[in-house]
Amino acid sequence: MSTTPHILIVDDEPNIVMSLEFLMRKSGYQVSIARNGTEALAAVDATAFDVVLLDVMMPDVDGYQVCRHLRQRPDRAGTRVIFLSAKSKEADIQKGYEAGADLYVPKPFSTRQLMTTVKNLLNTPA
Repeated sequence: MSTTPHILIVDDEPNIVMSLEFLMRKSGYQVSIARNGTEALAAVDATAFDVVLLDVMMPDVDGYQVCRHLRQRPDRAGTRVIFLSAKSKEADIQKGYEAGADLYVPKPFSTRQLMTTVKNLLNTPA
């Protein structure tokens, strides 16, 4: 990939967004931010992202809905989705994979570890 990977961070917690955005930019990625599910739906419709870091629990549209919406678009087939969620029960994780997630990372997570995960995903063909 010669183009800069484009990452969408979807989370309603400003602290998480800030730290992730900082690290992603530092790693040389292009970053967009959606602060809720509605913004996320608009973002994925407007732009083809390489990776979407998606919070599950948001006040309006949840992460599962955003992921399913994304998976219904053939033109977004290459987009990798990583769920970030405080919901770490087996059923929640299962639901995440059923919605079409590539990975499910329980909160709290290590940002450094997440960066490695994103890097690995970007280097593996979809």
